[in-house]
Amino acid sequence: MFKSIIKKIQMLFFIMLLSACAVNCSKNSDSILKESNQNVIKIPLELSRKSEAAACINGDRALEYVKKIVSFAPRHAGTPGLEDTRKYIETTLSSLDLTPVRDNFIAHTPDKKIGDVELANIYTDIGDVKNSDGFFILSGHFDGKIIESGTFYGANDGGSSTALLIEMAACLKKHPLKVPVRVVFFDGEEALVKWTDSDSLYGSKHYVSYLAEQGLLKKIKGLINVDMIGDSNLRYTVDTNSNPQIMNALMDSAGELHYDDLFVGRRGAIGDDHIPFVEMGVPAAVLIDFNFGPGFSSNSYWHTSQDNLSHVSAKSLAQTGQVVLLSLTKL
Repeated sequence: MFKSIIKKIQMLFFIMLLSACAVNCSKNSDSILKESNQNVIKIPLELSRKSEAAACINGDRALEYVKKIVSFAPRHAGTPGLEDTRKYIETTLSSLDLTPVRDNFIAHTPDKKIGDVELANIYTDIGDVKNSDGFFILSGHFDGKIIESGTFYGANDGGSSTALLIEMAACLKKHPLKVPVRVVFFDGEEALVKWTDSDSLYGSKHYVSYLAEQGLLKKIKGLINVDMIGDSNLRYTVDTNSNPQIMNALMDSAGELHYDDLFVGRRGAIGDDHIPFVEMGVPAAVLIDFNFGPGFSSNSYWHTSQDNLSHVSAKSLAQTGQVVLLSLTKL
């Protein structure tokens, strides 16, 4: 009888030790995870139930895509780097079991010396876009900029958007939405000489016409364009040209993710690849940080050789991807 009581006490003590260890080990594991993956932002469990695709976003993985894209610099029209970038997008999408489609076109520039240039957009579908009642578009550009001195690496301007589009496409492939999504990589966003209405946004202007010819323009439920979203000091510019409903969905999603501080940047009218769609009556918005420099107010890295890997953050890529994909559940 006495031995039986002793065994019960020992068993109870052992169970208590296990419970204490489980709590402490769990706390220690969380700490190690946070220390070893500081650039990986984990979406809260309750929000992952709302969007598995958003929970899938991995900033470190997206940053690896940026590194590869930067290696092709310079990548403006007519350079081998631009074609290398197109091929990389296509190869990477294919490796993710997605089907890339290249849309070649001729851009008519206003500059007589440059003349006409060959460009190509690339897109891939997650879901049956053509036979659906409607679909979303996620877009961004991959081309680089001609600058007066140094090399334009375009890690943030063009590199971050391209990398994040690949990452979002991969996550949507694993966790498709009920509504199809087309992911579009625009060529020729940058001006080849000086930004004007006739020397900019070549890819998106062409693509609007391309969709209209196919009878798909009216089926677009919403377009979210991303640009310059890898900034280590991330603060989005609230674009007054963007569709208010989509912008509100993006801001609400940031709030749910406790990223409210990302939308305390300036307000202003942004000219970007969403504009040709806005002009055609498509609900479209741009998510952009147009203060790319030291701190949150400078833009001194923009269109310079300082747009390099040292100023791009995996954390910013992860946060933006989560905000965008969560917002699709609200539209």
